[in-house]
Amino acid sequence: MLNIQSKLPGVGTTIFSVMSKLAAEHNAINLSQGFPDYACDPKLTDLVSKAMKDGFNQYAPMAGNTFLKEVIANKIEKLYNVSYNPDTEITITAGGTQAIFTALAAIINPGDEVIIFEPAYDSYAPTIKLLGGQVKIHELAPPDYHIDWDKVKKLFTPNTRMIILNSPQNPTGSILSEADMKLLIKLVSGTDILILSDEVYEHLIYDGQKHQSVMLFSELRERSFVVASFGKLLHATGWKLGYCIAPEMLTKEFRKVHQFNVFSVNSPMQQAIAEYLNEPDNYNRIASFFEKKRDYFRQLMSDTRFDLLPCKGSYFQCASYNTIGDEKDTDFSRRLITEFGVATIPVSAFYQKATDHKIIRFCFAKEDSTLEMAAEKLRNV
Repeated sequence: MLNIQSKLPGVGTTIFSVMSKLAAEHNAINLSQGFPDYACDPKLTDLVSKAMKDGFNQYAPMAGNTFLKEVIANKIEKLYNVSYNPDTEITITAGGTQAIFTALAAIINPGDEVIIFEPAYDSYAPTIKLLGGQVKIHELAPPDYHIDWDKVKKLFTPNTRMIILNSPQNPTGSILSEADMKLLIKLVSGTDILILSDEVYEHLIYDGQKHQSVMLFSELRERSFVVASFGKLLHATGWKLGYCIAPEMLTKEFRKVHQFNVFSVNSPMQQAIAEYLNEPDNYNRIASFFEKKRDYFRQLMSDTRFDLLPCKGSYFQCASYNTIGDEKDTDFSRRLITEFGVATIPVSAFYQKATDHKIIRFCFAKEDSTLEMAAEKLRNV
């Protein structure tokens, strides 16, 4: 037998894969993993075919298609009134998760501490540990998952290197307010602490709220990597395309890792996305699209025994089952699949300590008919 020492000994298959596999085995409606069950815009797929026919089939430039980076820069300027240099401050990546990994790999050294807010997207902590960093956790609690910035300050040590933000947040659907951002500015002012802002759901924000990107605040912008995802924006999660925005000094470090990780990403899709997003309506209308989905799902769930938590952004709806039973959320989620035919995600999976508040997460980025069938089954719980 080969003697191999695992770098992530406590890590197994992700909860998303586990639940999706179980859903397939039991022919359950899959509201667990975060992907749409409907097609993306045919105009977009036509543009991909056109790009292939036009010869965009070889390596793209390492940092990304120039046209696409320019479109992104224009989009940022329209949305946030901020200028980023497309040549030196925007990098196209193989999805948001690769951008997160690369930003961390570019900065984190053994012993560096990174503060995360849990429940958290499941790639953050394993990546930090893989790089020899230390994970410092501030746990958030339902129903609003509010950040206590005084407690965050107490996590600071001389080894604190980075804070990871995620707004709108996966899995909770909570968002950061302007007050949150101003308190964060006070905390990091005068320090060398960097920020990794996971903003892949930036356009999925509801009820007239404004997305509080770090890009809106000069004190944060100068120290931040911002990660975005075309998969979330274009209903095409399988394309695995995203981008990272950062000041030139940080982008230089990011690209040092990026070039030896994936080097460059899908060329025809980059060209197609650039042409598609050159029309602002193709991204401006997504908030109203998903807000209608959220409202419809909440309406469908109103006569179930689940208590729905606030959902201010993302395409995830969290729900408490406290009035139904007190079993572990992992057991409850499995039983929903095997006995009722609906797959969800237990929110304890997003905590390093598996903290269980009896909350599960639904994905409502589905056809209305899918949501209707799921709700009908959930009324029997």
